Amino acid sequence: MNEPLAERLRPKKLEDYISQSHLVGEKGILTQHIKRGLIPSIIFWGPPGIGKTTLANIIAIESERPFYTLSAINSGVKDIREVINKAKQSGGLFTAKNPILFIDEIHRFSKSQQDSLLQAVEKGWVTLIGATTENPSFEVISALLSRCQVYTLNSFNKNDLESLLERAVSKDEVLSKKSIKLKETNALLKFSGGDARKLLNIFELIINAHQSNEIIITNDVVTSMIQNDTIHYDKSGDQHYDIISAFIKSIRGSDPNAAVYWLARMIQGGEDVKFIARRLIILASEDIGNANPTALVIANNTFQAVSIIGNPESRIILSQCATYLACSVKSNASYNAINKAQQNIEETGNMSVPLEIRNAPTKLMKELGYGENYKYAHNFKNNFVSQEFLPDKIKGTKFYEPGNNTRENIQRDFLKNNWKDKYSY
Repeated sequence: MNEPLAERLRPKKLEDYISQSHLVGEKGILTQHIKRGLIPSIIFWGPPGIGKTTLANIIAIESERPFYTLSAINSGVKDIREVINKAKQSGGLFTAKNPILFIDEIHRFSKSQQDSLLQAVEKGWVTLIGATTENPSFEVISALLSRCQVYTLNSFNKNDLESLLERAVSKDEVLSKKSIKLKETNALLKFSGGDARKLLNIFELIINAHQSNEIIITNDVVTSMIQNDTIHYDKSGDQHYDIISAFIKSIRGSDPNAAVYWLARMIQGGEDVKFIARRLIILASEDIGNANPTALVIANNTFQAVSIIGNPESRIILSQCATYLACSVKSNASYNAINKAQQNIEETGNMSVPLEIRNAPTKLMKELGYGENYKYAHNFKNNFVSQEFLPDKIKGTKFYEPGNNTRENIQRDFLKNNWKDKYSY
């Protein structure tokens, strides 16, 4: 049988789909959509090999809709229009169930290609399902994004991947005829990098290498047979995530030499320079923040510059930014502050805004006390007056703790002088 194991095991029903219970579980949003027969246009966002394409196929099967597919790698505007015309014609037989158009790697579509989808989605000629490994907020035009629901698919955990291996051993029409014992799986999971498709490809490779039908899978067996070539850079696979992780950690660790090395690896591998620049913007705020506010300015300007310049010169701009950020003083105080605030909201819920700091645009709101007793800071000495801005239940809660560096120590002194009766800094 020539069909790969990953394709043979591709689930055809929602109940056979592994993981993503928040979407396809009993109370999952997609489960509810399918039951009602109302499928919105969707963008699936998540790492490679977690079942985005499979899920799109299952939705089409279970909702009994015609299914058309395009790959953004080799499809142009002409191809899009041809498929849309076919979908419109087939839709005549399914008046309540318009066809599904699945576009893999939709983030690779240009603006004009994405524009060509707008009317079909708006008019309901097709239900669009797009798949992307990149943040759709950056890679999908706002007009198309506003017409779609974005659902995040999570990486498989260890139990998910082991369940997939067990299914391969017991259910696959080829492997089930052999005597396969999964004694150890850590090496398989490590080499696959959480990519289910890669996991099954590696597993099949190992099985096919054995002449005997009795096979015991151990970590040593897997390691001895699989060459983990880390020289190659697959910008759509696990190396994409591993190397950007190494790059970010090198900058966070203030090592400009390692940062430039990993940057060069990505550039040599053809990584999108805008993807790299976006990660630098995030790092400038998450890992440097108010310790050096200029870092965010430089990172943002880097993104603008590489968007205009393109390759190959963008490598110089990225190198300047990466080395600057690596050599900058570090602080994650702002990152910690928003994490603490969000955790507090999860624990305490959405509390009411205190009346004195509510907006009062109407007479009725003023009569109800909105904005009453609010103290306008600029009417007081040094443009400051002590007053309460948090809900009563959590008043006095401190979320932001400045880091121990020159700039944030200035902030600490400012806060200590002004809020000495409320917060301890």
